[in-house]
Amino acid sequence: MKKLQLLGLASLGLLAATGVVSAQDAAPAAEAVAVVEETPTLSAGDTAWMLTSTALVLMMTIPGLALFYGGMVRRKNVLNTLMQCFAICCVMSVVWMIAGYSLAFSEGNAYVGGLSKMFLRGVTLDSLTLTMPETVFVTFQMTFFIITPALIVGAIVDRIKFSSMLVFMVLWSLIVYAPICHWVWGGGFLGGDGVLDYAGGTVVHINAGIAALVCCIVLGKRVGFGSESMAPHNLTLTVIGASMLWVGWFGFNAGSAAAADARAGMAMLATQIATAGAALSWMFVEWMAKGKPSVLGIASGAVGGLVAITPAAGFVLPGGALMIGIAAGILCYWGATSLKHMLGYDDALDVFGVHGIGGIVGAVLTGVFAAEAVGGTGGLLEGNAAQVWIQIKGILWTVVWSGVASFVILKVIDLVMGLRVDKETEVEGLDLALHGEVVH
Repeated sequence: MKKLQLLGLASLGLLAATGVVSAQDAAPAAEAVAVVEETPTLSAGDTAWMLTSTALVLMMTIPGLALFYGGMVRRKNVLNTLMQCFAICCVMSVVWMIAGYSLAFSEGNAYVGGLSKMFLRGVTLDSLTLTMPETVFVTFQMTFFIITPALIVGAIVDRIKFSSMLVFMVLWSLIVYAPICHWVWGGGFLGGDGVLDYAGGTVVHINAGIAALVCCIVLGKRVGFGSESMAPHNLTLTVIGASMLWVGWFGFNAGSAAAADARAGMAMLATQIATAGAALSWMFVEWMAKGKPSVLGIASGAVGGLVAITPAAGFVLPGGALMIGIAAGILCYWGATSLKHMLGYDDALDVFGVHGIGGIVGAVLTGVFAAEAVGGTGGLLEGNAAQVWIQIKGILWTVVWSGVASFVILKVIDLVMGLRVDKETEVEGLDLALHGEVVH
């Protein structure tokens, strides 16, 4: 279609220049050609890729994230952890249909969308978004809406009431996630200011990481934290989960191209390179610090690399992706070990250390390594130093809104229904106490 448009406009220009048609006659025709180009046209190839990407991103939450987290908790809480991820998938799907999609992507103001698409009103068999059915776009974005609150689970395992967790996730998704998504991707002010977030560095990872930090601070430390062993009960599950996250992330990042094109290919390549670089840098830093490279470390490093390349995937070249990955592995290791112990908070599965720190690293370095050759604006290395500040502005807005709103939501829930299970339940284990089931 693009080639047809260019050929049509060139032909009209030639005819006008040679006097075959007047410039006045050529202008309306040129406008008509432009209108044809602006009309969305269904692409079977793009639709097929987006259907595939949607399934891949859904796999990131269940079973990917569920197994990744489930393997890291103690045996007495593994079913509760799996249950939280599974239930969030179900609840968020319904909430997205009722109001989330409308608040994120319908026409509104610079801060939040309107209510015109509540209950997916107007989403029909024939409605299109870009070159795909709107139904596919709705479902693709729904998978982001699912995994973002599910990431928070890792910070609050072992001690939160299941009922309170569900209420928090519903309120948080509508009050925090949907507006920030609108700010960046739905026509809001951060996207308008030029913040680069290809697949969710701010919208997903910084957002979830900050909320996770607030949650674990408000909830307090687990019983026995610092005096009892809280080692992962099954690292085999964790590695399987991390591997599923890695594969699913290609849908996350390459799918955010919203087309089966060269940019999707570059995003996929950048994702693979950054992930490998981060896994290796975490492994080598841990090896030097502790004398042994751990399975949990290399898996966590890979996830840190996936997080950091998320905002940059469609904006950087392979060299930039490698640098982002290496930096993420080192800084996420620091965040999950030194920073946590220095500040003394109990982020059980290092959600802030990996997703919060990794998201911030990736968002800032997107402003450094963004390349015009990939598409869009260049970054600091191409003479556009202002892009770094624009990225920092996006980070700051996300940190403040996610942090403050999460704190208020938690305090209200604690006042109304309580957040934390009692000590006896926590010591016994949430699997038996809350679900009546145990792992044998």
